[in-house]
Amino acid sequence: MMPTDRYTKMYPVSWEQLHQDAKALTWKIMNQGTWKGIIAVTRGGLVPAAIVARELEIRLVDTVCVVSYSWQSQGDISVLKAVEGDGQDWIIIDDLVDTGKTAGVIRQMLPKAHFATVYAKPQGKPLVDTFVTEVSQDTWVLFPWDSELRLAEPIAQRQAATKQNPSSKE
Repeated sequence: MMPTDRYTKMYPVSWEQLHQDAKALTWKIMNQGTWKGIIAVTRGGLVPAAIVARELEIRLVDTVCVVSYSWQSQGDISVLKAVEGDGQDWIIIDDLVDTGKTAGVIRQMLPKAHFATVYAKPQGKPLVDTFVTEVSQDTWVLFPWDSELRLAEPIAQRQAATKQNPSSKE
């Protein structure tokens, strides 16, 4: 099931892949500055920020709390918690830059910070300084905290169910 009609592809990310990609992000930003700390964009940036903080041995981690997504769509931006300053010598970490709406708001708040995301889509990519993996704009990135493992029905059972109820989709 795709979250909206905007998305025609799904890119599932496992915990292991996210960990590897967050470490790859660390390698990319490690020598780009002398960092005071990390600002995680909640909620998606919390896990990547923890990994980057560990790898860079940074203990000062703050959050900027911004809401723009519900499961079904991207809505208006609400800043629930900001941080002081202009971001000088800080790294902003988020999981994904999509349309750039959230990134644009954060960029205005912290114009001197280094903005790094694990994944980037074409519309949002110009707003970040560093990212690891680009995905197409019509791809829904399914993060491990938004999914769970469950038993999959054998193909034969799914096919039989479809034959019994031709209007249902696999």
